[in-house]
Amino acid sequence: MMLFLLMKRAGIALGSNLGDKNSLMVRARNHLQQMSLSDDPFLQSSLYATSPQGCPHGADDYLNAVVEFTWPGTVEELLVHCQGIERALGRIRSGIRCEPRTADVDIIYVGDMVVDDPPRLVLPHPRAHLRKFVLKPLSDIRPELILPRQNKTVACLLAELDTDEADPLLVSERW
Repeated sequence: MMLFLLMKRAGIALGSNLGDKNSLMVRARNHLQQMSLSDDPFLQSSLYATSPQGCPHGADDYLNAVVEFTWPGTVEELLVHCQGIERALGRIRSGIRCEPRTADVDIIYVGDMVVDDPPRLVLPHPRAHLRKFVLKPLSDIRPELILPRQNKTVACLLAELDTDEADPLLVSERW
């Protein structure tokens, strides 16, 4: 994978459906905030409760949010940091798709970059535009953003999304 030097805005989706979800979300956000450039704004969405999508039967609801900040490193370094946050917050990957987790720290986009290096990294996140639990919090902070490979704003994608996924429920505007 090529390493790209960045000074681009990075959008990160946060999620948790195991343990003390609220505390884990705050801790994940705080880790990311420490990694951002202090002179640039750190944006965070409201916190939402969402139904688990594609998870094993009986999985607890998720808390979800999105943050955006200026990342001064490479995409590879950002990925390593995000995976490190997940491990630090107790995430164990068993290989089961959509398994319950203490922390999910997913890169949605990094500026206008397009990266195709599956299974390691695909940017923008290949399913972000299809998920209310990503689009709703992202629309809180960047409704006019057009994700790479899309031609509509985040607000339009959310409004036009045709899915049986329940609408995210607002938990807290400030967390």
